[in-house]
Amino acid sequence: MRRYGPAVLLALVGAAILRVSLFSELYLRYVQAGLRPYLVASGVGLVLLGAVVGVVVRTSGEHDGHEESGGEEHEGREDGHTHGPAGPRVAWLLALPALALLLFPPPALGSYSAEREAAQRAAQGVGGFPALPSGNPLDLTLGEFGSRALYDSSRSLKGRTVRLTGFVTRDGDGTWYVTRLLVSCCAADATTGKAEVRGADAPPVDTWVTVTGTWQPRGELGTDSAWPPVLDVTSVRRVPQPDNPYEKR
Repeated sequence: MRRYGPAVLLALVGAAILRVSLFSELYLRYVQAGLRPYLVASGVGLVLLGAVVGVVVRTSGEHDGHEESGGEEHEGREDGHTHGPAGPRVAWLLALPALALLLFPPPALGSYSAEREAAQRAAQGVGGFPALPSGNPLDLTLGEFGSRALYDSSRSLKGRTVRLTGFVTRDGDGTWYVTRLLVSCCAADATTGKAEVRGADAPPVDTWVTVTGTWQPRGELGTDSAWPPVLDVTSVRRVPQPDNPYEKR
């Protein structure tokens, strides 16, 4: 069995990648949607490579015969190492993360990740923004809402009813926020977009909600005093976590 170790590991990693990218939408917990074709291609390539390695090992074993195999094992014992032509046994530990991804895919980043990050905003100056579409309520991402609240000199959000979707985070003093993680490529580069919610009781942390309300200006534009933006809400509705829990930054 050890002779087939590298083949099994390659196939296992490939199957785990295909599990989250080809046969489900779970890959959206970790990377942007545009990377799906590359994940699928990588998974297929690893599975095929594992099959090729398995065939090569089997063919080599049949050609060399049992006598040569026994000599290799004897040589491995004489030099004091615990591995032979199949590689060190500790390499099997590489199977653990692949099995975890295959059987128990990790959840998307949530409140813990959002609370660990400082309030880092894009280094953009105060200025004008494109006009918002007409109609109320206005559906905005947390990134769009935060950018306009902090940097829009025309105050285009003033008087508009907006609708935001995200998960619940809380401060120690009871203040709560509707929050979303913004990514450029994958979960590793995630930053936080959030809005302080006023006028409603907080659902449990990490609950996904859609909140509707009006922006309450505070602080000077482009400064920390304006962060996070405040939303006076008229309704809070619990919703399922979306397939893609992140926003594009």
